[in-house]
Amino acid sequence: MHIRKPLIAAAATAALAAGALAGFAGLGTAQAADAAAAAGAGGNVKIAYYDQWSVYGNAFYPKHLDTRGIAGKLDVINYSFGNIHPTNLTCFEANKAAGDDNNASAGDGAGDSYADYQKSFSAADSVSGVADKWDQPIVGVFNQFKQLKAKYPKLKINISIGGWTYSKYFSDAAKTDASRKKLVSSCIDQYIKGNLPVEGGYGGAGSAAGIFDGIDIDWEYPGSSGGHLGNHYAPEDKQNFTLLLKEFREQLDAYGAANGGKKYLLTSALPAGQDKIKYIETDKIGAYLDYANIMTYDMHGAWDGDGPTYHQSPLYSGTNDPTDPIAPGTEKYSIDNAIDSWIDGKPAYGIAGGFPANKLTLGYEFYYRGWKGVPAGASGGLAQPATGASGARPTSQQAGIANYKELGGIVDNPSATFWDDQAKASYFYKDGEFFTGLNQKSIQARVDYGKQRGLAGAMMYSLLGLDNNTTLLNQISDALGGTTQPPTTPPTTPPTTPPTTPPTTPPTTPPTTPPAGCGSTPAYVAGTVYTGGQEVSYNGRKYKAQWWTQNETPGTTGEWGVWKDLGAC
Repeated sequence: MHIRKPLIAAAATAALAAGALAGFAGLGTAQAADAAAAAGAGGNVKIAYYDQWSVYGNAFYPKHLDTRGIAGKLDVINYSFGNIHPTNLTCFEANKAAGDDNNASAGDGAGDSYADYQKSFSAADSVSGVADKWDQPIVGVFNQFKQLKAKYPKLKINISIGGWTYSKYFSDAAKTDASRKKLVSSCIDQYIKGNLPVEGGYGGAGSAAGIFDGIDIDWEYPGSSGGHLGNHYAPEDKQNFTLLLKEFREQLDAYGAANGGKKYLLTSALPAGQDKIKYIETDKIGAYLDYANIMTYDMHGAWDGDGPTYHQSPLYSGTNDPTDPIAPGTEKYSIDNAIDSWIDGKPAYGIAGGFPANKLTLGYEFYYRGWKGVPAGASGGLAQPATGASGARPTSQQAGIANYKELGGIVDNPSATFWDDQAKASYFYKDGEFFTGLNQKSIQARVDYGKQRGLAGAMMYSLLGLDNNTTLLNQISDALGGTTQPPTTPPTTPPTTPPTTPPTTPPTTPPTTPPAGCGSTPAYVAGTVYTGGQEVSYNGRKYKAQWWTQNETPGTTGEWGVWKDLGAC
């Protein structure tokens, strides 16, 4: 939305660290150093979003943040998303699903208090290995986060407020000094002090205290009509966004000072498009934020209709970029143009710049944007027409988007992988489908760019898109460098004797004969969990699992799916 700047020398790196410490003003020197270190200061901070809805169909629980090694590679988890009440203009909890995305009132009054603090986790599904009890103050994701933090004391967890569906009422809540104070105090009361409303027998005063270490503001987008259908916006949003962040900073600092000098984080997910950056006081908000997480993805996708196809996160806009500018009077989308706007400014486009580089993180997407009906052309489908969005995949469940685990070995398959050296971006093409997103080469280019610009590190959206081996996270973590946080206690040892009680729903009748295998390759068994590399036979053919799967029958998931066809027995 950079590699024009020289590499940072050791002295510059020290200056960046000092700048990061300055963000913790008001604390003692030792406390400031500890807080900066805990937040990952030094150019390799790793922030990632864990989505509220992860606990449903995908059964991706906070436990997996531990068992898959995710928590130890992160500095900050942003839990997404909290909402703003449509009439009270406060933070609130509710058990109401959001409506259809084409509905202007989709997010009004919506929330998921059930996932937050009412869903019970079994011993097998909990971080601690201990089942939730009916008489606990809270259960749900909040309680699992408490257990996760006990194992990873340096891990920070923020509540993220807003997002695409829940940003409708930010403009109203930020409008006056009184409304800003009301919103901020309500968010701190609910999430930082932990005073949850009593619902489903859980909650109450202080029931969630100590779980959240800060607040992430994801207003999409101040002053702009480019957000969700029906979002409220106004010209004064530009100044009011700054004032809202100032209010959050002051109230968080005051609460922290009154409670042992704790430093609470304030971060924000911010746009990469100049048509939206121009409505933000880029030269002022850095005084209040610990990190600005720039959403350097979703620049192009199947919403572009019949093409031409192009990268969702190009590092640069090259001469081969066939797309139009973002809006009249702006440059084309690229990570470089975005970061230049935030740091150096674009006066011709009404952008002041001036945001501290060492507080900016680059966004890294854990999913791919795709088109179908794309001719290969000479470039492997790049800058070609399309007939529409790629087909929906099982876990993303949306046309035009696929998670890493849904593309199987394609992303790592040299015959389907292409590199655009002008954009410094990877893309993938097979059988008329074109996908744009990350692989190791484009991750390394983005990390190198961030280090050359003196940026803080990475923001990743979202952890739900990872495969079982957390491939993309591992690549980003390795490229950024920095230490890994080991758990403070070893994983719970499984019992040496089997449980005395049977499973709650045993099969009513066992199979009369075991399924036939294919030589030494065992037959596929529905309901069995398979992981990457395991081979099965089915209907006279052998298949190899590309990643974790369950109840996806071999031969039905397509060329991009979980099962790789190894041929006839």
